[in-house]
Amino acid sequence: MERFTISLDEELARAFDALIAARGYSNRSEAVRDILRGQIEASRLAREDAPHCIANLSYVFNHHERELAERVTHDQHAHHDLCVATLHAHLDHDNCMESVILRGPTAAVRAFADALIARPGIRHGQLNLVSAEFREQPHSHSHAHPEGHGHPHGHYRPRS
Repeated sequence: MERFTISLDEELARAFDALIAARGYSNRSEAVRDILRGQIEASRLAREDAPHCIANLSYVFNHHERELAERVTHDQHAHHDLCVATLHAHLDHDNCMESVILRGPTAAVRAFADALIARPGIRHGQLNLVSAEFREQPHSHSHAHPEGHGHPHGHYRPRS
């Protein structure tokens, strides 16, 4: 493990220690490592230097909006290679929230999410991307897959 030293003014050090306590870090080093990982990840995603990702797309919509739920479901089926799972929650009489787990090429995931969020009637959409590397591994299923079965069967390996 490599060590380095930083200097902080008293106000910043107190604020950092408060953040460490609030988030439950056991020490400053672990907090700094976590912050650095987050910034490096954000930089990779901003530069589009992450060819593959896993993601969570969450959005709120009025389920009374004419045919919106059907159109959204159709979009998810049309992109079954990206959509891993969907959670649907009823918030109140009118509003629902869905959270869609996505996996695949980062550009394709972003394009799908942007198009879905832009649909009339979708409110409060948010995409959370995490870059990922997938290792292709042999696998077997108890069922046959048709030709053109496009989703990767790799296993997620987090970046350090």
